[in-house]
Amino acid sequence: MRGKGVFLLLLFSIVLLMLTACYGREKDTSTIDIHSLPLAVTNEGEVISGGTLKVALVTDSPFQGIFLAELYEDAFDAEIFGYASNSLFEIDGDFLVKDTGIAKLDVHTEQNKATVTIRKGIKWSDGQPLTVDDLIYSYEIIGHPDYTGIRYDGSSQNIVGMTEYHEGKTKTISGIQKINDQTIEITFKKITPAIYSIGDGLWGYAAPKHQLQSIAVKDLLSSEAVRKNPVTLGAFKFDKVINGESVQFVANENYYKGKPKVDKVVVQAVPSTSISEALKVGKYDIATPFPTNQFDSVKNLMNVAILGRPEMAYSYLGFKLGTFDTSKQINVYNSLSKMNNQKLRQAIAYGMDIETVTEVIYQGLHKRANSLIPPVFSFYDVSLKGYAYDAEKAKALLDEGGYIDTDGDGFRENQQGEKLVIRLAAMAGSDVDEVIVAYYRQNWADIGLNVELTTGRLIEFNSFYQKVQSDDPEIDMFMAAWGTGTNPSPSGLYAKEAAFNFSRFVSGDLTKMLEDIDSEKSMMADYRSKAFRIWQDYMDEQAIIIPMYFRTEIIPLNKRVKNYNVDYQNGTELQDIELTTNTPIQ
Repeated sequence: MRGKGVFLLLLFSIVLLMLTACYGREKDTSTIDIHSLPLAVTNEGEVISGGTLKVALVTDSPFQGIFLAELYEDAFDAEIFGYASNSLFEIDGDFLVKDTGIAKLDVHTEQNKATVTIRKGIKWSDGQPLTVDDLIYSYEIIGHPDYTGIRYDGSSQNIVGMTEYHEGKTKTISGIQKINDQTIEITFKKITPAIYSIGDGLWGYAAPKHQLQSIAVKDLLSSEAVRKNPVTLGAFKFDKVINGESVQFVANENYYKGKPKVDKVVVQAVPSTSISEALKVGKYDIATPFPTNQFDSVKNLMNVAILGRPEMAYSYLGFKLGTFDTSKQINVYNSLSKMNNQKLRQAIAYGMDIETVTEVIYQGLHKRANSLIPPVFSFYDVSLKGYAYDAEKAKALLDEGGYIDTDGDGFRENQQGEKLVIRLAAMAGSDVDEVIVAYYRQNWADIGLNVELTTGRLIEFNSFYQKVQSDDPEIDMFMAAWGTGTNPSPSGLYAKEAAFNFSRFVSGDLTKMLEDIDSEKSMMADYRSKAFRIWQDYMDEQAIIIPMYFRTEIIPLNKRVKNYNVDYQNGTELQDIELTTNTPIQ
């Protein structure tokens, strides 16, 4: 094995060479003060009438193109769908529902009920009126026995009658009642603080029943109504879809906040390797999600303003500890799985030199995560230590766990003296991603662990998640990321019924903690804060999921976009975007 020092020197050399080759100059490895990045910018120039906003969707894979809130699965489709979203509620700076959206939420905690009331006069993009039947239909899609998505989970089962409906025992969901043409009443088994962040089973979208009801639920995923010509409620409406490549939107004249000021939005998939040059030559107005390891390539561009904000997301290393039973819709923990050794998992966590990666590659735009709650939420606890790099501690844990190198080849065997090979699944991306994964594999080799790549290489985005979600037996651990959404409750990601619980870990203690976070007692803020801390400590100790990075979102913006704000509370709304020239500034 090569020593860490040699590999680290090689890492720096490779990164410097790549950046010099790609961008024609040396890399500035100084750490960035993320607080210096503005949330808003005011660009010069008189606005033009209309125009086309050009958006780069930075992805090295074709996007799936699932444009129905009840069915989409990844952040790329969500990013596209956001321009035409069917969202009912708006949220404030604390990620709580406020009364300014399409719908108003009233919660009646003593009765375990909530009412959702829609504004009068709201129209779909095809001119048809929004009705409460559209709200109910969303729940009926998710709960339907033939539903093929991943949102029928423990949260949705909190609605009275949802389980019976899903099992085909009833034709309707008894806990959802139409009160009048503007209002529905939902009865829950319990109500917790999560409901104010669109949790507890409350669904934040409507589905156009007049368009979808003639399509069998099992066929929705492949239908043109979802893939080609969705009817929506957002600022823009779908005009042209080229599968996996681009989507063109036009202004929705029926949008309840008024017709947008730009005529069109074109979202085009752009490889991460070419996005910086594309911004430089003025091909796009905005790039999302922009790879932070390319910050140096755009930070000094004269035609681009750089905004930044903390992401509602974290990157993590997960361990496969079971499977998902699709018939029962539950995670099944396997106590005999290869990675079911706490000391092994903890050693792997301590053995990752995340700090060097954040400083050298990400320059402070990522930082080592210490929790599964991002700092943007009030329940984040800065005092948690997490797993700071400590190779000697990692080696000691492996020794204690019975992982010893018995044949002198530099790699440890398992407790039975058998060869131990740990298979890691990681997503393909830029050359820098290759370097990062190689560096972590060398970190683990330095503590005596033989970590090989599943399939022998990094895996394309869509294939990666298909393998992880289907519990491919060739995966022992995997590197992924979660966008948390506005609801900090972890139940949707780690509960027994959560399809997103990709590690498949289940325990009585974990179930109780998750229930406690979303309990009636947690209506008291202090109680819920303590419940969150207990859960965070437990997850840290068990090392089922190792948080890797908290991330700063970089938003490069062409300077022809006027008055743009990305603050979560006061951000620029889509209908208010304006341009100052007919084409992006070069």
